[in-house]
Amino acid sequence: MSSRPSALGRGIGALLPGAPPASAAFEPATSPRPAPGEIPVDRIDPNPEQPRRRFDEGGLASLSDSIEQHGVLQPIVVRRVGDRYQLLVGERRWRAARAAGLAAIPAVIADVDDRDRLELALIENVQRRDLNPIELAHAFRALVDSGRTQDEIGRRVSLDRSTIANHLRLLELPRELQEDVEEQRLSAGHAKALLQVANPERRRHLRDRIVREQLSVRDAEQIARPAGAKPRGGKASSRAGQDPNLTRVVDALRQRLQTRVRLHGDASRGRLEIEYFGVEDLQRISGILLGDA
Repeated sequence: MSSRPSALGRGIGALLPGAPPASAAFEPATSPRPAPGEIPVDRIDPNPEQPRRRFDEGGLASLSDSIEQHGVLQPIVVRRVGDRYQLLVGERRWRAARAAGLAAIPAVIADVDDRDRLELALIENVQRRDLNPIELAHAFRALVDSGRTQDEIGRRVSLDRSTIANHLRLLELPRELQEDVEEQRLSAGHAKALLQVANPERRRHLRDRIVREQLSVRDAEQIARPAGAKPRGGKASSRAGQDPNLTRVVDALRQRLQTRVRLHGDASRGRLEIEYFGVEDLQRISGILLGDA
């Protein structure tokens, strides 16, 4: 079997000096009293900085059934906090073991400081691809707040700095749009397109249109493109680009109306298209054109 390098450089082991590998053998935690290498389930607390905020109930139920039959085959990782323990790695296993009624769970006790606690949980989840884009964004934000640069975060999780920056930008969206991403109604690409729309009304209408019409990310980007911007490839969106005077007129209309404007034709004859999103947006644009706003 060919082995592939860790997607995250040195991975979790780099943060757990002296800890045994994850494949270390442990006896299944089926006895009512803790065996060597086991910790009572009720003395373990979740990591308050766990980046993963949503756990699939169906998956947890299946894991719980498996643990009930076979025990916990891979230990969790915890650290001591007073007379209790705090989870670092393996929250799904801990939740499933608790649901299965186990009294104790195999665990590795690691000496990890506060600075590395979030990073450790983040690395585990990124390796497992368990985090949605918003959860990743919150985790990256917490690491930035702890003093790490975007370049440092990127090196730790083997992602480009631009990827870290794009995730952080998702947190600029209103909470309801972040929830759309978490619930997979919108992709991260759709969310980035919505970030181009400054007007809240237009943004909401574009969101509804993406969901209703199942728009592709590219279609959403084209609709959301800021006034005066050129489409991908730098080509003009209409023949107005052939005439500098007409181009200036169209750009001025886009800036004034804050929406997409297209001119089909030339200086002698053509058709002007002005895009709007809903009744309120139409009223706003009409007010500007008619001198009411």
